[in-house]
Amino acid sequence: MPTRYRDVLSATASGQLTMTKHPHGCLMIFPRNEWEKFRERIASLPMDAQWWKRIFLGNAMDVDMDATGRILVSPELRAGAGISKDTVLLGMGSHFELWDAATYAAQEAEQMKAQMPDVFRDFSF
Repeated sequence: MPTRYRDVLSATASGQLTMTKHPHGCLMIFPRNEWEKFRERIASLPMDAQWWKRIFLGNAMDVDMDATGRILVSPELRAGAGISKDTVLLGMGSHFELWDAATYAAQEAEQMKAQMPDVFRDFSF
C-alpha cells in the first residue's frame, strides 16, 4: 500500500481491509468500516441479485496490512482478477481497485478511444 494511503488506513481502519471481486475484472479493497457499509447494501438486495451477492460476499476476504503496508492477496482472488505480477492500485473514494497492470492499460486505452458517456455531456473539466 503506498505511503499516502497507508497512514490514513492505519489511523482510520487500523490497517484492517476487506477484498472482493469487482465485475469489471479487478479486485475491490475496502477499509473494514467501508466494507461493512457496502456489505449491508449488498446483503439487502432482492433474491434476483443472489448471484451478485455470492460474487461480492462469497469472495470477500479480510486482510490486515503488515508494518510496511503490505497485504497478502489470496491465490483465489489473484486468479479471479487475472493478476500475475505487476499491478495498478487506484483510489476510488470509499475503496481501492487492484488491477493486473496489463489488463488495466488495455482497458483504459480502449475507453480513451471510445466516446464519453452522456453523463459527461454537461460536465466541466
